Amino acid sequence: MSKNFMTVDGNGAAAHVAYEFTEIAAIYPITPSSPMAGSTDAWSAKGRKNMFGQPVRLIEMQSEAGAIGAVHGALQAGSPATSYTSSQGLMLMIPVLYRIAGERLPGVLHIASRTVGTHALSIFGDHSDVMACRQTGWAQLSSGSVQEAADLAAVAHLSAIKGGVPFMHFFDGFRTSHELSRIDMPDVKKLSALVDMKALDAFRDHALNPEHPELRATVQNGDVYFQVREANNPFYNALPDIVDDYLAKVAEITGRRYHLFDYFGDPEATDVIIAMGSVSGAAKEAVDYLNKHGKKTGYLQVHLYRPFSLKHFAAALPKSVKRIAVLDRCKEMGSIGEPLYLDVVAAVREIEGSDKIRVIGGRYGLSSKDTDPCQIVAAFENLAAEKPVESFTIGIEDDVTHLSLPTPEIEGIGDGDPEKGIYSCKFWGLGGDGTVGANHNTVKILGDCADMYAQAYFEYDAKKSYGVTKSHIRLSKQPIESSYYVKSADFAACHSQSYIDRYDIVEEIKKGGSFLLNCNWGSDPEELAKHLPGRVKRLIKEKNIKFYVIDATAIAQRLGLGSHTNTVLQAAFFKVSALIPPEEALANMKEAAKRTYFAKGESVVAKNVAAIDAGAGEVFEVNVPDSWANCENDDPVLDPNLPDVVRNILIPINNQKGDDLPVSAFKGREDGVIDLGLTAYEKRGIAVNAPKWDPDKCIQCNRCAFVCPHAAIRPYLLTDAEAAAAPKGFDTVPAKGIKDKEFKFNISVSAFDCTGCGSCANVCPAKEKALTMAPAVLSEESKTAWNYGLGLSDKGDVMSPYTVKGSQFRQPLVEFSAACAGCAETSYAKLLTQLFGDRVYWANATGCSQAWGSPMPGIPYTTNKRGQGPAWTNSLFENNAELQLGMFLSDREQRNAQKAKIEALLAESSGSLAEALKDWLDNFDSFEGSRKASDA
Repeated sequence: MSKNFMTVDGNGAAAHVAYEFTEIAAIYPITPSSPMAGSTDAWSAKGRKNMFGQPVRLIEMQSEAGAIGAVHGALQAGSPATSYTSSQGLMLMIPVLYRIAGERLPGVLHIASRTVGTHALSIFGDHSDVMACRQTGWAQLSSGSVQEAADLAAVAHLSAIKGGVPFMHFFDGFRTSHELSRIDMPDVKKLSALVDMKALDAFRDHALNPEHPELRATVQNGDVYFQVREANNPFYNALPDIVDDYLAKVAEITGRRYHLFDYFGDPEATDVIIAMGSVSGAAKEAVDYLNKHGKKTGYLQVHLYRPFSLKHFAAALPKSVKRIAVLDRCKEMGSIGEPLYLDVVAAVREIEGSDKIRVIGGRYGLSSKDTDPCQIVAAFENLAAEKPVESFTIGIEDDVTHLSLPTPEIEGIGDGDPEKGIYSCKFWGLGGDGTVGANHNTVKILGDCADMYAQAYFEYDAKKSYGVTKSHIRLSKQPIESSYYVKSADFAACHSQSYIDRYDIVEEIKKGGSFLLNCNWGSDPEELAKHLPGRVKRLIKEKNIKFYVIDATAIAQRLGLGSHTNTVLQAAFFKVSALIPPEEALANMKEAAKRTYFAKGESVVAKNVAAIDAGAGEVFEVNVPDSWANCENDDPVLDPNLPDVVRNILIPINNQKGDDLPVSAFKGREDGVIDLGLTAYEKRGIAVNAPKWDPDKCIQCNRCAFVCPHAAIRPYLLTDAEAAAAPKGFDTVPAKGIKDKEFKFNISVSAFDCTGCGSCANVCPAKEKALTMAPAVLSEESKTAWNYGLGLSDKGDVMSPYTVKGSQFRQPLVEFSAACAGCAETSYAKLLTQLFGDRVYWANATGCSQAWGSPMPGIPYTTNKRGQGPAWTNSLFENNAELQLGMFLSDREQRNAQKAKIEALLAESSGSLAEALKDWLDNFDSFEGSRKASDA
């Protein structure tokens, strides 16, 4: 069979195949499924034709509820219709899902399965969304890899048409949807030739049509409703055989045979784990490892989850099995067990001799929590124990309900198995620096040009921008099944020098591996020794790591590429790794640069070509001295005065140690509540350049602070005494434009919190700029000066706060957010908090404003010196106005109740108390007066 190799992610794989079978696509974008709709839209615009000889007709609706309504209408009128969704979007579709299934319309949903928001929103993957839909009547087909997403997408459409039952085809959000992998893309024309045309014609003939009208969606009573529901049983009973038949027919085209349940392992296994989705790769590696060491284990992967076929399940399960552990990627609060576990328990009861089989359940991987082969080994060890932990968890430490299994440390498993021939890489980048984009290109070059199997998965933290991005890349001459983070790398790169003090990067490099550091410290070991932590130097020597450095930041600035170091560092990777001849790699990079930047002009192309040459030519290997082996740990000591939430939650999460936090760390925070003002403790220091203030040129307009998205530049008014006590670096000049009082004026900049966007310098209206962008100074002196300004007495109402200048003397109650550099949205939010933040109820719509406004644990909303600030919450993307209305009504009722109590008290009071109460009532609706009256 001819192969059509393509480097693509799971979204692209599923969408490419689904396009062929789709007439109408009604969509509403939601992460991480949006790229499927985006690709469909792009292909349609370019005129790509489906199996019906037409471009897909795509329409974007006002919400996911609208999207599934349009799909329902298209199906009712006789068009094969498709949508793509995830999580809350799928939840909004549920009422219509019941209707589509009840009317047995062959729609298909392709789902990048994602966590449903509970105590917190999460954009990452688990099965909580599809499990919430398991009783809607839709068939559910699970893919566990990018290759499966392509192959099984076709099976979903084919089976829906022939079986007359709608299908959900789901795969793990991000872990599969965004994993880049080199796959064999099936021939969609050969696949669509498998469509049962009689069934398709019958569907169209039965559709609503005024030429032969009929009525649907009647209102039924209890006399007949029950019977009609049961009348659908034959169609669901027939569906497993239909799916299996199509799996066999697709195999004739692709050479890849899937079953409803695929078994892997010892044919006489006594211990079997059952699961579905992307965990399958890790499970197979664990089974491989255990069986090589004398165990008899197996793994059963579920593809068709609904309808659950007892016949096919029993046939796939080894007759020798004695113990089964079922792994669910969701948590069903209050249930005796999770959905797949309960189904397996029910199925096993029907198997002959089932009284000898023990079945236990466990949970893993919620919100894309990484699941590796060692954790699966832990599940097998627990299964074989005399008294196994029931309803166990893996991958976390549960020191509250004690359900978690400890993870064993095992060498020679996964990436550590030399027989797999995998070259594994891990790149630590700064969000927005181009690292992820460069690694997309890297795997395409190695996959398409070097005939290598390549896999790339990108791990992000919760920040909207400038957070840590980790690229996990595997390369091999053999197909890659691993589906978890790279934790034992042949090559690691640190693209931001500030990371080397904070994260355990070198610990995850194999002995004899390679480490590339982007820094401005030079390649001299003595100069590097001044900056590298002792533990890093010791590990480099102990592990015999080949150590390389490059100043990609300087190269990018020299070539006019600003902060985009990605091309430079990509070239350095190819030079260091030598996976293919460097000259061949660089030639391919240059061709990719020409294609990517052609539309931006020859000069941009030339800059990137020059960056490629510089990246390969200016990377240096460090001659590591023997003395580094004797270096001692010099980890920073935490300030004991830090709040508990900072010490125990913020710092571990920001140091990429959130996975290590036990369940008890969140006691008292189970409902998702978190303290305000936590970004003030982050001090990320990510700006290359920060504003420098020249007081002699400043006209004191405060526009710089007005536009600053991150509240990292602030004006202050000082009394003479405050100015006299100011520390070094806190410069003041006489204040301008203040009536009746004399103050000193200062502009303070926090380089530790600045992102270097330059908005402040750009907006400065002075003839000679009072602000210029200069290399950021991250010193204790600058930190002391900034902190002094924060402690000054409040003078926010010396000028009217409802002017540009006056508003900026008020404390901003959103600060140092992880929004993109220069983001205007945060500037507006900041201004709102300066005007109303101490009394505002904030109903936030999901989107960017939530991504930068509430990323755990970097909460930018804060409080004033009185402890007052925005009361912030979120429900859904679509309903923030309704959410706010409910909050408003509640506030009105509570204030009116309080007013009635004050009125009753006033009737019984006299003297100063009566005056205070009357003043409060008189100022009931006054912004300024109410607070003063309340204090009195």
